[in-house]
Amino acid sequence: MKVLVVGNGGREHAIAWKLAQSPLVTNIICVPGNGGTALENKCVNVEASNCSYISEDTEPLQTYVKIAKHEGCTLAVVGPENPLAEGIADILWQAGIPTVGPKKDAAQLEASKDLAKAFMSKYNVACAKSKTFTDEREALAYIKEHGAPIVIKADGLAAGKGVVVAKTQQEAEEAVIDLMENNVVGTAGKKLVIEDYLTGSEISILAAVSVTEESAKAGKACILPFLSARDHKRLGDGATGPNTGGMGAISPVDDVTPLILSQFEKNILEPTLKGLIQEGYDYRGFIFFGLMLTPEGPKCLEYNVRLGDPETQAVLPLMDFDFASLCQAITEGTLKDFDLSWKKGYVVAPVVVSGGYPRSYKKGLPIEIQQETIDSLGAKIFIAGAIADRRHPSSSKIAGLVTSGGRVLACSSYGTTFEKAWKQAYAALEYVKFENMFYRKDIGLPGAAESN
Repeated sequence: MKVLVVGNGGREHAIAWKLAQSPLVTNIICVPGNGGTALENKCVNVEASNCSYISEDTEPLQTYVKIAKHEGCTLAVVGPENPLAEGIADILWQAGIPTVGPKKDAAQLEASKDLAKAFMSKYNVACAKSKTFTDEREALAYIKEHGAPIVIKADGLAAGKGVVVAKTQQEAEEAVIDLMENNVVGTAGKKLVIEDYLTGSEISILAAVSVTEESAKAGKACILPFLSARDHKRLGDGATGPNTGGMGAISPVDDVTPLILSQFEKNILEPTLKGLIQEGYDYRGFIFFGLMLTPEGPKCLEYNVRLGDPETQAVLPLMDFDFASLCQAITEGTLKDFDLSWKKGYVVAPVVVSGGYPRSYKKGLPIEIQQETIDSLGAKIFIAGAIADRRHPSSSKIAGLVTSGGRVLACSSYGTTFEKAWKQAYAALEYVKFENMFYRKDIGLPGAAESN
């Protein structure tokens, strides 16, 4: 079968790479894809602007339908949150294309922090207490009364930039002013969720979801959790510096004990599943549980309605099953009978960024990747912010890769032990070069992860 993959980041490169390993998959159409998917086995990048069969007045989401139909795709996998929140899954399903990704109503669990917190409260999902504000003065008064530390969250989608963990009252007040008055994340910050500060360490659990009215009635609705993972959000070693979109991930996480997993399933996963069913959501896709491991047990920080980035680049290499078959089970309502099997071992995936990220940085820098050496070290490069550089417009030949974003790539390495995976990942990075490249040297090591 042919599969449509929507998105252009490192997560989408990892998804395409994993799909390509399936004997069920003949071709993968990446829209728009990136420099990594351009070179990946079975993959081809397609941009709507280059498609003669798509007119200029075609609605943005309809372009995916037209491309999928033109290419003969019989399955779609949506990577990013924005098209899901806009309803891409609804439109693809209406066109007869089974889609991995929740429909629009369910996707609001990520698109609105306020809705997500109301959902958690309604279904008794373990989480921090919170209050929602649309008035700046009321928000500032609440902070003055409550005190710090405290967490300020923009209600809408803000590409990971809408959360401030304020250690002081002044920081909290500045965050409110920045989000609500200075519009640092646009309209996403016009409504704020202010919640209690939780102590502990953060982890992520990705999961497959298959919930429809039909599957619920048949007792087949389910959420199947993957291995635990941990993102490292701060720019510098020792969890210092500004927050970023993620500087690297590991999977699994050793401090996630059987007791913690049991508490997660009872107090977070099971009530979330109940809520999805009770709300009548059509949710066939993936979910990301952002968790804080507190002294009282895990608590849910947020839902993402897709796979996480860079966690995907750490979790997918550990899958010891056919990823395309999993996607089919999600769309067909047979997920409850699917057997998740995992490689014994670890993946370490440090992220390489352009100098100056997450603020200003250069684009268009040539990237040198010594692929054969990296392969021999047991590592895999997943491209995020890089595009194929066709130096001669008249030729379709790709001459190389150049940077196009702040987070440029992840270097994922599997090992039977954490130490082996870690050493291989960092040894492989010696064979990746571009001007002003930067990466943390401590991903997965003690003291590297954020803790409150």
